[in-house]
Amino acid sequence: MKALIATAATAALAAAFAPVAASAQEATGAYGSIGYSHHDFDGANVGAIQGRLGYRFTPYLGVEGELGGGVKGDDISVGGVPVEVDLNHSAAIYGVAFLPVAPNADLYARLGYGTSEADAKGPGGVSARIDGDSWNYGVGGQYFFDGLNGVRADYTRHDFKDSGEANVWSIGYVRKF
Repeated sequence: MKALIATAATAALAAAFAPVAASAQEATGAYGSIGYSHHDFDGANVGAIQGRLGYRFTPYLGVEGELGGGVKGDDISVGGVPVEVDLNHSAAIYGVAFLPVAPNADLYARLGYGTSEADAKGPGGVSARIDGDSWNYGVGGQYFFDGLNGVRADYTRHDFKDSGEANVWSIGYVRKF
C-alpha cells in the first residue's frame, strides 16, 4: 500500500511539473526585437530605433547584442549657447538573467558593455563628436501574446568610463525564432 501511495504521489508531482518543464524548455533559443529607445544624456534627450538579437541558453540565462541609430535630436543650452545634439549610434553586448513569472512573461536584468556616439552642433558651424564607452546595467520585462510574438520594455543605465551617464528607456516588439 505504501508503494502504491508513493507511486501515485510521484506521478502526481510529475504531472504537476510537466507543463513547467515543457515551458522552461521552450524558453530557450534565439530571439530578436525592434523598438524605440529614449536616451537622457545628462539633459540632452535623444531617441533611437533600436534592434536586438539574443540567444537564451537556459530558461534563466542568455546573451544579447544591441544596435541603435539616432532618429530624434535635442536642442539644449550650454552656458547660454544653443547646441543641437544628435545621437549617431549606440551598440552594446549584454549578459541577461531571466526570471519567468508566468508561462508567457519574464522579468530580466541585463549587464553589459557598450559604446555611443553623438554629434553636437553650435552656432557658426562649430561642431564636436562625442563618443564614449560605458558599462550598462538595467531591468525590464517582456510578455508574449502567443508564445512567439510579444512586447518588451526596459530601463538601462549607461555609466560612461570617462564621465557622464545616460538613462535609457526602451519599448519594442520581440519575436522568438
